[in-house]
Amino acid sequence: MSGPRGIAILGSTGSVGRSTLAVVGLHPERFRVAMLGARSSWQLVVEQARRFEPDIVVLVDPEAARQARAALESCGSKTRVECGVEALAAAVAGDNVHMVMAAIVGAAGLLPTLAAVRAAKRVLLANKEALVMAGLLLMDEVRRAGTEIIPIDSEHNAIFQCMPANYLPGDAARGVTRVILTASGGPFRVTDLARLPHVTPDEACDHPKWKMGRKISVDSATLMNKGLEVIEATLLFGLPESQVDVVVHPQSLVHSLVAYADGSLLAQLGAPDMRTPIAQALAWPERVASGVQSLDMSQIGRLDFEPPDHVRFPSLGLARAAARAGGTAPAVLNAANEVAVQAFLDRRLNFTGIATVIDKVLQRLDSSPVKALGDVFDADAAARRLAAALIEPSAGAFA
Repeated sequence: MSGPRGIAILGSTGSVGRSTLAVVGLHPERFRVAMLGARSSWQLVVEQARRFEPDIVVLVDPEAARQARAALESCGSKTRVECGVEALAAAVAGDNVHMVMAAIVGAAGLLPTLAAVRAAKRVLLANKEALVMAGLLLMDEVRRAGTEIIPIDSEHNAIFQCMPANYLPGDAARGVTRVILTASGGPFRVTDLARLPHVTPDEACDHPKWKMGRKISVDSATLMNKGLEVIEATLLFGLPESQVDVVVHPQSLVHSLVAYADGSLLAQLGAPDMRTPIAQALAWPERVASGVQSLDMSQIGRLDFEPPDHVRFPSLGLARAAARAGGTAPAVLNAANEVAVQAFLDRRLNFTGIATVIDKVLQRLDSSPVKALGDVFDADAAARRLAAALIEPSAGAFA
């Protein structure tokens, strides 16, 4: 096509959204911002809209949308402002949109991501929860629409880069025997186990390598983030859970590896900066500058790898069990985790209580087949209710 490609950014005020805008800003001849979407951070959205002049801004919160509309009208902006999840879904399907960065955190990103797939847009998937919750349904929609889904998580994007030529996620790659996800180990990799029940939200969010939002930072600290990525990898790359390995790599320079039948092991390396996978996905199958400097291998010195500690990180095992169970189990896992993490951030649950709550929810809610999107939402709602009920009676103990 001629002219810049229109991009819709769902979650433009988050870390991935901001990084996407940074890459887009380097290449105005190739990309233009067609739409910005966020939950409620209207001040930042207004700043972004003033710079990138999108056709439309959508905020989920009605009051935030009202504030953004007034602010943009006062400066003479032609960007229109709408509100609600339905408006997000409608905006990504517009003719002015060619690619959608799906970076809304949590279950809220599922419906607009599905809308983008059904409209046959290239989806750059940073919202792993959408795939975890409704993976088979989402991948079926990708195949039905004949579109492309390119992972943005540094680990899955690394795997994608190490796959055979012309490979697209959703297919089983010939000759691949396993994929290996790397994990930094987060801020508590070597913390005394006796301290873990007493760590604070600020400590959990102080990641040693990556700068991320608070929810995903806690997921990284519990290694649930890696567990969700295991589920995601089985769906993206057509592999059973047993062929998706996890290895702790504290330097966060090797982002993942792919093992082949001939004994080859291919790895993708880079600085821990989300602009690299974002640039790769935006320009694929070409390459463009991301603003990230290449590694100087002579200065790295060493690369360390170790197996994950399942006593320290029980959430990883819970996620693997959900991957094996299939059906609604991943949606239940994700919902219970979202509720438990929020309770921890609100100081209503201690750090080790996150995995405890998830485990109890998984034990009490049996997995059932997913035949339609309603099955996913029903499982999600049931898991949230149960997780909240389990947390509230004990809230005082975790304050």
